[in-house]
Amino acid sequence: ISLGLVGSEMCIRDSPAPAWAAARSLLPLRPAQAMESDAMLKTIRSVIAAAALAIMPHAASAQSVLRYGISTADIPLTTGQPDRGAGAYQFTGHTLYDPLVAWEMNVADRPGKLMPGLATSWSVDPADQTKWRFALRPGVKFHDGSAFDADAVIWNFDKVLNDKAPHFDRRQAAQVRPRLPSVASYRKLDHMTIEVTTKEIDSFFPYQMLWFLIGSPAQYEAMGRDWDRVASKPSGTGPFKLESLVPRERAELVRNADYWDKSRMAKVDRMILIPIPEISSRTNALLSGQVDLIETPAPDSIPQLKRAGFRVVENVTPHVWNYHLSVQPGSPWTDVRLRKALNLAIDREGIVLLLSGLAKPAKGQVDPSSPWFGKPSFDIKYDLEAARKLVLEAGYSPAKPLKTTFLIAQGGTGQMQSLPMNEAIQQNLKEIGIEISFKVVELEVLYTSWRRGAKDESNADVTSNNVAYLTSDPLLAIIRFFHSNQVAPVGVNWSGYSNPKVDGLLDQAKRSFDPAEQDRLIAEAHAMLVDDAALVWVVHDTNPRVLSPKVKDFVQAQHWFQDLTTISAR
Repeated sequence: ISLGLVGSEMCIRDSPAPAWAAARSLLPLRPAQAMESDAMLKTIRSVIAAAALAIMPHAASAQSVLRYGISTADIPLTTGQPDRGAGAYQFTGHTLYDPLVAWEMNVADRPGKLMPGLATSWSVDPADQTKWRFALRPGVKFHDGSAFDADAVIWNFDKVLNDKAPHFDRRQAAQVRPRLPSVASYRKLDHMTIEVTTKEIDSFFPYQMLWFLIGSPAQYEAMGRDWDRVASKPSGTGPFKLESLVPRERAELVRNADYWDKSRMAKVDRMILIPIPEISSRTNALLSGQVDLIETPAPDSIPQLKRAGFRVVENVTPHVWNYHLSVQPGSPWTDVRLRKALNLAIDREGIVLLLSGLAKPAKGQVDPSSPWFGKPSFDIKYDLEAARKLVLEAGYSPAKPLKTTFLIAQGGTGQMQSLPMNEAIQQNLKEIGIEISFKVVELEVLYTSWRRGAKDESNADVTSNNVAYLTSDPLLAIIRFFHSNQVAPVGVNWSGYSNPKVDGLLDQAKRSFDPAEQDRLIAEAHAMLVDDAALVWVVHDTNPRVLSPKVKDFVQAQHWFQDLTTISAR
């Protein structure tokens, strides 16, 4: 097998020529792509390895194998808490591990809901509503054969929340600690029961537990208490096991025949994850048969893919692509006129067209159909005249432009078409006298910056972060981005936004256990945020994937969580 690259096109063909000579001789090193050359060569190697795998004896047997081209530059962290964002949970999170509280991911025609995972039930103490009790599922085994119990859960809490614990892992903690902002303490009540105490009454606390995955303490000991060794041989309770890992090249997951949830058994024997961050390479790998499904296809390839018999799947997704503006002293975005001007200057229909219709214009953090949208008075739309007027009032114009820098990702799961979208918006904003330069980084670098917050010294040269946000519940959609007690690095209120009225509404919602009251309060808070133009909201994603004829079924949930056990092969 040899692989050649012509411009940004990738093709794979049978040839006696050495693949690496062909790849290296044809790899383009234009300035905009030079920084990606090493990653591209690793992508080539992983795709060739996957192609070779397809003709090996075990692949030619009755075993079902699917190869998934993913948009991250590396395989997400495998030790228990995936890095590279919410989208990474589908790859090395919910495949290898389980949470105590799970999300319903096997339905496509409606939003999912909370459901039992490794906890069979959970309840709040009516006498002290800061205390939550979790009854654990009996009879569950980790991949290494050790038992799941309360000691294992406490050990996992310590792993990410107790920096004095001998097994504390800073890398995993960085991923999940901001997602568990309410946890004050935790303890074992008996062999199969634990109790978590929250910092204050928080009716939304079970949603935080979706992100907390449980790994094996015994495997950590067996690997010499070395997290790097655990990464290559992790042990969770999930429907897949990790058979092999080559960083930045591939991860091979195999079906866990002993999985505890018989209704969620993997439908393929082997799933190979291949990082292909460059969009045209990923799309061409699918067209040439080197992978069987991909996420985030090149928008202009959709007609060709459909003509060739590939199936494009998408769904309503609680997700918004935005700019999170700094409101730290010295940032131009402390002026609400400029924040509103940004929101009015973007041609969202043009962005949707750029994405071949695989998006929906945003009018706030959530869609107007959401019970949390409310009744904002500021209507987010494309209105260049109004945008220019606001910029002029703030002292700027095309003749005297405001110049600043935004931090953005090269690409990656959840970031949609990062570079083309940012470049289109850059031109929109230039028309009103705002000139944006981009500091382009790999996705995990963007996340690290995001967790540190705008006030951190490392972000002194940028005034906006471009992490796209999951908006599936009140915590993820509103509270963690806009409550003043969630200012980074405590939470992920990156900008440092603070509005006492918004805080008050969110605090009331957290203290209420009445869903209708919660919705009303969150909607009031959201309307205030839109009227304050707290972010620049661009589009909602439809989370597209493309499946080859080899893929029989895939249930695409209305969430950023997806369940790879629903994928089956013909």
